[in-house]
Amino acid sequence: MNLKISICTILFAIICVDNCFCQTSKADSILFDFNHRPEKILVAAHRAAHQNYPENSIAAIRESIRLGIAIVELDIRVTKDDKLVVMHDRTVDRTTNGSGKVDQLTFEEIRSLRLKHKDDLTDEQVPTLEEVLVEATGKILIDIDFKAAPKNIDKALALIEKHKMENQIIFFLYDHKLSPKLHKKSPAIIIMPRAHNQNEVEEILKWNYIKVIHVDDSFYDDTLMNRILDANVRVWMNALGKYDTMEKTEKNSGFEALLKQKNINIIQTDLPRELSNFLLIKK
Repeated sequence: MNLKISICTILFAIICVDNCFCQTSKADSILFDFNHRPEKILVAAHRAAHQNYPENSIAAIRESIRLGIAIVELDIRVTKDDKLVVMHDRTVDRTTNGSGKVDQLTFEEIRSLRLKHKDDLTDEQVPTLEEVLVEATGKILIDIDFKAAPKNIDKALALIEKHKMENQIIFFLYDHKLSPKLHKKSPAIIIMPRAHNQNEVEEILKWNYIKVIHVDDSFYDDTLMNRILDANVRVWMNALGKYDTMEKTEKNSGFEALLKQKNINIIQTDLPRELSNFLLIKK
């Protein structure tokens, strides 16, 4: 009898462990790395992985997930009738077959447009914030670059809360002084303030809920960045522009140059696949 009970107990434990593993999502794994493995450099896909798909599109988000990218960066704007959509520019001219300012077009008007990839028209539509939240649930972190007026932030927070996505959101703030107000509204969201100099870094580090700071080349300093890392806060830097351009000219040159600034552990790039492959080789 005791043997039977022991076997049953072991089998039950195995089933429980197996179920735990099954319930652990890709996003949970990324969050574990984000919070507990500062030595791991995380890749952020700027406007999603858009080399083969339109920027800020559902297809580019799916490609980011397929590539195993940790973070997808998306730009949020508001339509004339107060719908939050994913669009980088103030106008739809460059990225769609339409024209006009996003905030002067209705959602129905924007929805009738098709996104371009380079100069080719695709079947992709301009997605809503809600659609990308649904697409990303359990799969990838979303860095929200909120380009709509601050009065619309509450609409975004309501959608994030509705879909229980608080722990998958990194909310980028151009003005670091808005951090306490946003944290009070949604304590579970990861807030990423942008620092423009050493003094701003010191101000930001006084808030113990900050987990990542966006820094720039202009004031990068190993000692200062190490101070951020010692506070258990991640250092986000862009490869956009200078380093991505170098990379397109000569393979690995841009990423090698960027990582000479060794105290960085999140990199945003327009070349997420190439950066991921580079980091695998560098292990």
